[in-house]
Amino acid sequence: MKSSSITIAGGGSTFTPGIVIMLLDNLDKFPIRQIKFYDNDGDRQEVIGKACEILLKERAPQIKFSYTTDPEEAFTDIDFVMAHIRVGKYAMRELDEKIPLRYKVLGQETCGPGGIAYGMRSIGGILEIIDFMEKYSPNAWMLNYSNPAAIVAEATRRLRPDSRVLNICDMPVGIEELMARIAGLNSRKEMDVRYYGLNHFGWWNSIRDKQGNDLMPKIKEHVAKYGYTFDMGHHQHVDASWNDTFHKAKDVFALDPDTLPNTYLKYYLFQDYVVEHSDIEFSRANEVMEGREKTVFKAAQDIIDKGTAKDCNFHPDEHASYIVDLARAIAFNTKERMLLIVENEGAIENFDSTGMVEIPCLVGSEGYEKLSMGKIPQFQKGLMEQQVSVEKLVVDAWITGSYQKLWQAMTLSKTVPSASIAKKILDDLIEANKEYWPELN
Repeated sequence: MKSSSITIAGGGSTFTPGIVIMLLDNLDKFPIRQIKFYDNDGDRQEVIGKACEILLKERAPQIKFSYTTDPEEAFTDIDFVMAHIRVGKYAMRELDEKIPLRYKVLGQETCGPGGIAYGMRSIGGILEIIDFMEKYSPNAWMLNYSNPAAIVAEATRRLRPDSRVLNICDMPVGIEELMARIAGLNSRKEMDVRYYGLNHFGWWNSIRDKQGNDLMPKIKEHVAKYGYTFDMGHHQHVDASWNDTFHKAKDVFALDPDTLPNTYLKYYLFQDYVVEHSDIEFSRANEVMEGREKTVFKAAQDIIDKGTAKDCNFHPDEHASYIVDLARAIAFNTKERMLLIVENEGAIENFDSTGMVEIPCLVGSEGYEKLSMGKIPQFQKGLMEQQVSVEKLVVDAWITGSYQKLWQAMTLSKTVPSASIAKKILDDLIEANKEYWPELN
């Protein structure tokens, strides 16, 4: 079995240690000869890098490891870039969440005005990493799971159309794990799903086990009563805010009981509820900074101080196992069926052909083949047309530096009540993002 060389872009991320452990847990399926970290924040990366260096030395000494802020060093001699960057880090996420809340509009990392602000920051960072990869390892593939994935995917479609980039998200994976438990299965891999939508904006319309038995009735019965809440023990999303999101799925489901919804639809369909249950003093970003960020960096520092990763407090990121599946599918041409964010081009018959949709694809060494989803219902189509237009206008604004386009994007978002409120939020976000956004005219 051939071994791969990987660069993790976003080496200082709180998710990086979990991804490393998950990669180590899967070496029998996906052998690795080299792991490199790349981040433009050297100080932050150093703590995670030093800890992971000790961890790898103890658990997989055969893997060559390094971390760097130098693009040439990071992107030379690699097969895969696993990209999960956060331009502006959690400090900017906090502003994405709190600025809209000043105007009684929901503050969320990837949805509404906060998602638009984050998208405007992310586009340049992702394009830069694609360019580094193509310059130093032109045959490598980039597996991009940086948020907000929908806007980033639209930008790569328009600005790097020939690049070897696969855009993917872990949220459906996490929900499918919950569905599998509800259906009495051990893993989502025991299911075949049909799903359509945009990133963080989609619906399952068929879930069957490998024998072809329909699992939808059993899952729907559970979701109608409890949403996706289900006791899973150690789970990536266990904070109070996530429990609420899983529970609220029951109300989203009630709107269209023919399908099962992505949890993020609560932000678009129940904005008033979300605002009412938001704390402008302590948003999700604060929850993460007080929780996961402190926990992960403390665990990393403990490893450095002790000089050993034995009994360390790093946990594998189970959600990230789909990244191994994706890399394996390319490396070994497995034709695995996976949800990717791809240009529609008729896969959903009655939807914008250039829209970046999230649908099942078969992945192999040449990339992916899309599965046809046929026609979708008017309700979903209407919501998706509105949201895909928001995403396209954001990318227009980034490319042309147009204030007008970004105001239109903000106004068109289902989360924003009026053009005047959109303008106030936009002006505050421009002020907050001076360092990160292109200048708007």
